[in-house]
Amino acid sequence: MTPEIAAGKVARTATLEAFADTIVPGAKRTPDDRAIAGVAEGGGAVTAGAIPLLETDAGGMEPMMDGLAAALDAHAVKYRDDKGLPVDDSVPPFVALESPDRIALLSELLDPEHPEKQLWAGLAMFCNMAFDTNAHMHTVDAINSGQPGLLTIAYRPPDADGIWRFPNSSYGKPLARLHPDTDPITGSLA
Repeated sequence: MTPEIAAGKVARTATLEAFADTIVPGAKRTPDDRAIAGVAEGGGAVTAGAIPLLETDAGGMEPMMDGLAAALDAHAVKYRDDKGLPVDDSVPPFVALESPDRIALLSELLDPEHPEKQLWAGLAMFCNMAFDTNAHMHTVDAINSGQPGLLTIAYRPPDADGIWRFPNSSYGKPLARLHPDTDPITGSLA
């Protein structure tokens, strides 16, 4: 990989991380982290794996990532110039925006009347999916890695044998009677 391509991938990743962090905010990874605004405690979409999820072949978004990052940065330049904000060439334009400005710009891009809304909404859904489910990993691996979304909703690991059982109904009462052919060990129909 040439230095130019490597620098482009770093910039693309920073822009996409800043987008993901605006959708589901988290804590900065390091004090000098610019992509993550650090407006929330704990892990957000970036820590949950938004970028690996976006880059999976299964999601179908990877071929668009360079173009989406470039378009987001172009929107950020226009937003910055329209608002008279200072130019910061040390990071990509969207990353250079402070959290309130990132939120304002994404509010514009996700507005139902914006012509590109579907692109940005798709990207936002992937960021939410990363946080809510860690969709690019097996659930057990995600739990074992400390996936922040699953921790937030207190998703519990499977029993020692790898099977999920829910002896205490999540609503505090059974919602239906068990089928007579339900296996008492696995909880599935025999």
